[in-house]
Amino acid sequence: MAISFVRTIILYILVVFALRVMGKRQIGELQPSELVVAIMISDLATTPVSDINIPLLAGVIPILTLLVFEVVTSFANLKSEGFRNFLSGKPTVVIKNGVISQLELKKLRFSIEDLLEQLRLKGIFSISDVYMAILETNGELTVVEKSSKKPVTAEDLNLTVKQERIPLVIISDGKLRKEHLKESGFDEKWVMDTIKEYNIEKIEDVFIFSIDDDDKYTLQIKSKM
Repeated sequence: MAISFVRTIILYILVVFALRVMGKRQIGELQPSELVVAIMISDLATTPVSDINIPLLAGVIPILTLLVFEVVTSFANLKSEGFRNFLSGKPTVVIKNGVISQLELKKLRFSIEDLLEQLRLKGIFSISDVYMAILETNGELTVVEKSSKKPVTAEDLNLTVKQERIPLVIISDGKLRKEHLKESGFDEKWVMDTIKEYNIEKIEDVFIFSIDDDDKYTLQIKSKM
């Protein structure tokens, strides 16, 4: 049992390391070659875990080999457009000037229902609103709406608006985030004074305390379990 536990931890760390080296992407954003490598790495890692009679190196060496291969091909992608097109393919324009390219859809084996579904996921319910749509190599659809259908922005109206920022979490699960507190411009005394207004004596009793760019805060007490 101890041997199996140690082997599992080693392979887990190796697989996490391999995926980190490949980059921070979601599954849906992986290129075909990256997806293949990810699937093969997970499969190779499970074999030595499920059978302790198989040498650990039988999983480690192929995983490292795939990792090195992926890194090399990634650099080759950066240097050679031809190699990149061969390995990952090219983006395909499926709608141009508001007209659907039936030929490209046929080549991609992409039905009109698939296209409409992708548009709905982008919040677009009418093809007549689309000026151009490009199917990226990772399967994601990039859509450019017609100018007349785009929402009006503050810039269009020549309005000056304050830049929003991500709310800063000052207290998270009873722990004071000092780096966020410093960024907010307040101090610990202000924090204590604020939570005491809600009859909270200790920071440890706060579940979350965040503040936005208008200095409005959200406060929630830890539930008693």
